[in-house]
Amino acid sequence: MLVNIDGRDLRYDILGDEAAPVVCLAHALSSDSGIWAEQVPSLLAAGWRVLRPDMRGHGGSEAGVDDYAMSALTQDIVGILDFLGIDKVHFVGLSIGGMIGQTFAIEHPERLRSLMLCGTAPAALEGGMDVLWKPRFAAIAAAGSVAPLADATMPRWFTEAFRERRPDRVQQIYQTVCRTTPAGYRGGGIAIDTFDVRDQLHSITMPTLVLCGDGDTGTPPSGNRAIANAIPGARYVELENARHIPMVEYPELFSSILLDWLAAHR
Repeated sequence: MLVNIDGRDLRYDILGDEAAPVVCLAHALSSDSGIWAEQVPSLLAAGWRVLRPDMRGHGGSEAGVDDYAMSALTQDIVGILDFLGIDKVHFVGLSIGGMIGQTFAIEHPERLRSLMLCGTAPAALEGGMDVLWKPRFAAIAAAGSVAPLADATMPRWFTEAFRERRPDRVQQIYQTVCRTTPAGYRGGGIAIDTFDVRDQLHSITMPTLVLCGDGDTGTPPSGNRAIANAIPGARYVELENARHIPMVEYPELFSSILLDWLAAHR
């Protein structure tokens, strides 16, 4: 389904009983709502309503031509909630989705029941624009596609054992990376590079769980632990032998943690 917000069509899907409490799942840069496919059946079976938006320039959402800021990406979520008439959600965000979640909790705390942040960071990633983003932006500009980044992305996101065991699922996600629009990727990268909420995390008051893979090199455990330490009462969980996308690599374990967390704050 599509909703037009500020002149841009944004895609989302929403499943489950209209009377059920809503869980909003926000994906990583260069993925889309399909990254949560393994969690949807168990969430629906447990009586949750599931909302999965595609970020600007990802999946079925239009990119637009402007640079992005995390507050604007957060406002996209708020706009979808307003369109659907949803007052409050339990928010689960991965990577940039977790940065959106932190911003959401700071700027719109009245809209959240609980917060789960997965493989994310409280500020711009190590390396910054010159080391991390400019070479990537140059590669996708030259190709007119995000495809040049896909090969290097898979080892950061999944262990070798998973890539060998589930080449079909890895190929699906590889193709999702390739289909991300260059404008959407660049906009998301700029939003990440200008992101810093370290001095505001102490103001987050809703129940918060931070989860990270121990082998996540993109958003390392140190940054995730820093988030959990800064938010009053937050919990931290670190998964062994996991990288950036544990909800796909360890779906049963991740879903168990997710469902237990949501049930405790239903």
